[in-house]
This record gives sequence, C-alpha cells and structure tokens, in this order.
Amino acid sequence: MDLFSYELEQDRKASQPLAARMRPESLEEFIGQETILGKGTFLRRMIEADHIPSIILFGPPGTGKTTLATVISNTTGCHYEQLNAVAAGVADIRRVTEDAKERLLMQRQRTLLFIDEIHRFHKGQQDALLPYVEDGTIILIGATTENPYFEVNSPLLSRMRVIRLQPLDKQDMIRILKQALQNNNRGLGQKGIKGDDMALEMIAILANGDARTALNILEQSVDMLEAEEGKKLTVDFVRSVSDEITPLYDKSGDQHYDVISAFIKSMRGSDPDAALHYLARLLAAGEDVKFIARRLVICAAEDVGNADPQALNLAMSAAQSVQFVGMPEARIPLAQAVIYIACAPKSNAAYVAIDRALRDVKTKDCGQVPFHLRDAHYKGARQFGHGEGYQYPHDYEDSFVRQQYLPDNIFDAVYYEPTDNGQEALLGKRLQAIRQKMNKAKKKGNPQ
Repeated sequence: MDLFSYELEQDRKASQPLAARMRPESLEEFIGQETILGKGTFLRRMIEADHIPSIILFGPPGTGKTTLATVISNTTGCHYEQLNAVAAGVADIRRVTEDAKERLLMQRQRTLLFIDEIHRFHKGQQDALLPYVEDGTIILIGATTENPYFEVNSPLLSRMRVIRLQPLDKQDMIRILKQALQNNNRGLGQKGIKGDDMALEMIAILANGDARTALNILEQSVDMLEAEEGKKLTVDFVRSVSDEITPLYDKSGDQHYDVISAFIKSMRGSDPDAALHYLARLLAAGEDVKFIARRLVICAAEDVGNADPQALNLAMSAAQSVQFVGMPEARIPLAQAVIYIACAPKSNAAYVAIDRALRDVKTKDCGQVPFHLRDAHYKGARQFGHGEGYQYPHDYEDSFVRQQYLPDNIFDAVYYEPTDNGQEALLGKRLQAIRQKMNKAKKKGNPQ
C-alpha cells in the first residue's frame, strides 16, 4: 500500500461511527459473553487451537455476532470471506466456494466464510452451502437475530453448532463505554470528555443490552457536548439526547414469542403485575393490539373458563373496545381485562374437556348418533326412526330426564371434570347430581 492509499484508509477509518471504530480485534479486547468466551469454554478453546467448527451465532442486535466473527478471522490461519445474505445470491456462494476449493487444494488453506443475517437465505441458497460445509471446504459462520431452529434448514443446521449470545449486562456495557471514552486511537480519548458514572449507567440502561446502540448514544452525546463546549457528561445531558430505552423486541422473532409466552403464563399464574409488565412490553414495541386482544380472549376461555365466566365477557369487551377506540387509549381496556383475568379463579377444565372429546372423535369408532336424537323435522324422517322415543327435558321436573345422549360405543365417556374453583364449583355440584341420576338409570338397564 502506498502512502496516498494508506492516508485514504486512515481517513476512512476515522470517519466511521464510534461503534465500528471500537470493534474489538482480539479475544482480549472482547467484553462480555463470558458463558461462551470465558477461559476454558468450548468456543474459546476451539478459537485458540485454530480448530473452529462451523457455527451459527444467534442473538439480539448489538451483542457481538459480527465482532466475534471478525475476532475469529483475526485469530485463525484461515482465509476470510464475508457475505451479507440480503445482497448475496447463489452465484456469490458458488464464486466463494470455488475459490475456497482451489485455495484448499493449492495452498492447503481453509476458508472461513461469514454470512451475516443467514436467516434471510432461502432454502436453495442454504442448500448450496451444504456440500461445502459437509466436506470441510469452508468453515461457515452464520449470524442471525432469528431463532435458527426455525429459520435455518435442518440439514445445514445439523452440521453446525449453535452459539447463543445474550444481551450484554449493565456492567459490561459500562466497561465498553469507558473504554471508548479513554481510547485515544480509535475512541474519544483525544476529546478529553469525562463521563459521570451515573451518565454511563444511564446510557447502558437506555441501550438495553445493545453495545452498538450504547456507543451511538455516547457518540451523539459527546458531539452535542462539544458543540456546547462542555467537558462533563451528565445524566441530564444523556437524557436530552435519548430518553427512551431501546426495546429488545422483534414482532416476528424470538422476542415476540418469548414475551407473549411470559404474558400468558403470568395471567395463568395469577400475577397481575407481571402480566401488566409484559403487556407494556408488547405495547411499547408496537405489537398489533388486535393480536394482544385475541390472546386475552383465548386465555380467558382456556385458563379461567367456568371458574369465572365473566372473564370471557370482559375479554371480548376489551377486544371490541380495542377496535373501536384504537391506541393509545386501547391500552386501558386491555389493562383492565388483563388484571381481571390474572386475578380471577382458574380452571382449564373446558380446555381439557374439548381436547379429550376431539381425541376420541379422531382415534375411536364412536358409533352413530342415537336414533332418538336425530333430526326428525324433515318429511320422511320418522320413517327412518328419527326422533322416536326422544323425551323433551322441559316437560320434566328440573328440566331433566334420564335418556342417553352419547353414541352407544362411548355411552359412558366422561370429558368434563369441573374444578372446585370459583363459580365452577356450583356447576360441578349440579353436574354431579345429574350424573348420579343418569348412572342410576344405567344400572337399571334403562340408559334412556
């Protein structure tokens, strides 16, 4: 490289965002992810031994997936190639793999191929990688924010090891921020800005585990501070730059399913505070309120059921209110329904009962509808025996008459077993009395 080219390269690096300039170049510089990169861990041993296998780095944005791939490339003796799944196609894969094959044959050097956002490759593109991963022509490192068990083809996934990266904790974030403030070559050290510990903690909280976001907030804060000729970074100044936490949420990804799961389980577990917390996460991330309302209706029927039938009414009212008023006011009926469902007595007896009945219908010869229950309204039905012997319950005391309703093959099946919770206990007592009367009739040999 000549002097002119060197100066251009230095200018290019100097103009990069702080997050790009401060990207670690070695394992020693890498901060966080101790569970996968700490001393003695599998991945660290493989990197240090230059025996890295094909891996998928899975985690939220800003947790170090691309950085880790770069560190691995700097540490190993492999040739490094990088593709972005958004822009690359099968032709790019073929070019890289053909070059890798020739490099392995002629120079005895393996190729490390890093593919960012590998989940965006369709099946054909992923299949094109498979033989080269399998025969060792390339060492594949894929990075994804999406769950690879959903987004990566099983044949390719089975030949790779999934490494999960977690959001960085607050202390690691503060270390990264201090390093950026003090580094004279790649960071902000030459600016002479002092960072108040509380201000750095505030940035770490706002970034919510995303190092890239934290460094961006720091850089913007320092730029504004310089414009005002200040030298002290305070909490108030950070708040003037960014006052809302970056939501760790993707409406189509893992966070979506994890938060919804926690939301439902908190209502089922009768914890209104936790349920409201997860509702707030969903709303803050811009989740479709109609989707939230549908989950409330399902939870009211599945988990509260007849222990408190009013829960389903309230959930349906909330669902209608959401469509009528929209956001931000829709948060209020949603919160009302969430609190009621969480605090209501619980019963999944209806949910269990219908699944038992469906299982019988799908797996057993249940027999025909009894003749006395069949439709007898059309002309000629009586000739087939339809309706013959049917007894109209309202003609009897308590609107109850002993007659068989289930088909002969499963006449004694029991699906619904009420709990003793809430109003379902009253249903249970009435049903127990009805079943006892029905059983007496069966013992007398007169199921009808």
